[in-house]
Amino acid sequence: MINQADEQYLSLVKEILDNGIRKKDRTGVGTVSIFGAQRKYDLRKGFPLLTTKRVSFNGILHELLWFLKGDTNIKYLVDNNVHIWDEWPFQDYLIANDLVEKFPMYSEEWLLEKKSFIDQILNDADFAAKWGDLGPVYGKQWRRWSGSDGKIYDQIQMAMDQIKKNPDSRRILVSAWNVSDVATHTKTAPPLCHTMFQFYVADGRLDLQLYQRSADTALGVPFNVASYSILLMMMAQECGLTPGIFVHTTGDTHLYLNHLDGIREQLNREAFAAPVLKIVRKPFWDLKFEDFILENYQYQPAIKFPIAV
Repeated sequence: MINQADEQYLSLVKEILDNGIRKKDRTGVGTVSIFGAQRKYDLRKGFPLLTTKRVSFNGILHELLWFLKGDTNIKYLVDNNVHIWDEWPFQDYLIANDLVEKFPMYSEEWLLEKKSFIDQILNDADFAAKWGDLGPVYGKQWRRWSGSDGKIYDQIQMAMDQIKKNPDSRRILVSAWNVSDVATHTKTAPPLCHTMFQFYVADGRLDLQLYQRSADTALGVPFNVASYSILLMMMAQECGLTPGIFVHTTGDTHLYLNHLDGIREQLNREAFAAPVLKIVRKPFWDLKFEDFILENYQYQPAIKFPIAV
């Protein structure tokens, strides 16, 4: 079976390298960027997890379950040895305590202080409660959207109910772009990149399209494709449908300049066959980490890509 994940992903990388333009960005690192890309992944042809480099499936799954819990504090992730969100609350901590000049970003001192910070998140619940929260990120918007009417809206449950009761609806949407939260955003974690996603039911199949305003192609996109594919499989199982096509539509689709060497290495690697993901048959909200079984995942070695904060 052709591994569509690597095939689609590497074609996107090549498109950026061939057609992208150099742009400055918020982080100061600089990017090569294109605007308006789209790739489609048919889950009936295998689970789209890259094999041309190792991708942390455990990290992807824990992050998704964290979103679905409605959580916005990194303690759950740290407790499960997932560190993809560490930099932002740590930087907020440095800013709040006037320590930015003492610990220049990515310096040896910064790295040591970040390790100390994460150790405190892990071992001190009060410290984690004070400093571990990222602000109104995905968990809040998906599960606890604050309406102007004062009510709290669970968008995931609403989408699930719509799929079951009114599958032909064109309004089965989940939005993460909460304008009032964006306008009052004060933390270093950027306004949410995964702007909105939409479900579509046809012939007993459930599809899902994500619009992502900003796509870190080397580091983030492989996570995003796998994460939303898991969500699609979970929702399809709950609603008695076949998992279909994940459509990934991206706005500013970029490679950071300090990622280019690693990306060129990845382009020259051979892919393995797609792995298989199995989910235990349980109600959606009862699913736990151990209910997801990834089989036959063969991969090339990991490539280290630094996070641009």
